[in-house]
Amino acid sequence: MPFDETGGGGGGRKSRNVLGGVLESCSMDPLTGFFRNGGCDTSPADLGSHTVCAVLTAEFLAFSKSRGNDLSTPRPEYGFAGLNPGDRWCLCAPRWQEALEAGKAPQVALRATHEGALRYCDLDDLKQHAAGLT
Repeated sequence: MPFDETGGGGGGRKSRNVLGGVLESCSMDPLTGFFRNGGCDTSPADLGSHTVCAVLTAEFLAFSKSRGNDLSTPRPEYGFAGLNPGDRWCLCAPRWQEALEAGKAPQVALRATHEGALRYCDLDDLKQHAAGLT
């Protein structure tokens, strides 16, 4: 489904995905994105570049936890229920690249992955990990 917001960086134009189309929603449940609006949109304030819409796996969640970013443990004090395998989530592009290099990269929803991810990740690598063309 098309993502219903204009680019977080302003300018009034729709954000683009890595395929050159309009950025689509990544996940509303769990609610993801730097702006917590369901999309992997970005802006200069997003220092982590939360731009890769990933389909999480147990292997990736364990890898992320081992790198100091525990995405699976619930944190009710922050309204965070914790993530599970199969959830879609906007990952930091550098973390996805790190996982790729370690052989732990999860699949990617290309139409919901912001073009900004290409500053850190190669399009061919993202395509090789595509969850269909979504």
